[in-house]
Amino acid sequence: MESLQNHFIIAMPNLEDPFFQRSVTYICEHNDEGAMGVVINHPIDVQVADLLQQLEIKIASHDTPALQQHVYAGGPLARDRGFVLHRPSEKTWRSSLQISPEVVITTSTDVLEDIAAGDFEQDYLITLGYAGWEAGQLEQELADNSWLTCAADAEVLFNTTAAERWQKAAAMLGIDVWQLAPGAGHA
Repeated sequence: MESLQNHFIIAMPNLEDPFFQRSVTYICEHNDEGAMGVVINHPIDVQVADLLQQLEIKIASHDTPALQQHVYAGGPLARDRGFVLHRPSEKTWRSSLQISPEVVITTSTDVLEDIAAGDFEQDYLITLGYAGWEAGQLEQELADNSWLTCAADAEVLFNTTAAERWQKAAAMLGIDVWQLAPGAGHA
């Protein structure tokens, strides 16, 4: 199977795992050893400003709309670990990986310091935790009809509300998720 890095996996209606139900997961890495991604449409009751305060990062101005964004439950693994998906910048941070021409993932706190200072003008999304699959596990879940896949779109990632991402991602495939049957058929 080709790598699904920089793809969305979209939960099928029959996926009943409470963490992944109606989820869109952005795949950050996918190779022979497994896959890693972050769920991008399950906001939690924590705003970016709250997270920065918990981390004792000084905030320049609490009135910044970007600080009122919600943080997302990125997956069931390492829920105390943060991941910032953002657009590329001329500036670099200690722990960043460019996934595509339009998406970078950063895991170091220096990016959070720039967000708090108001020195971060890129679109961004913060998740706590991630989703991981062992070698062959994601491929099996795809074969079991648990997920749809499509190339990631930065507009869906950064400029679509969390409530609309599941439908918008499926619509990229020409599919209305509300018309899908919850079960899979096998001939």
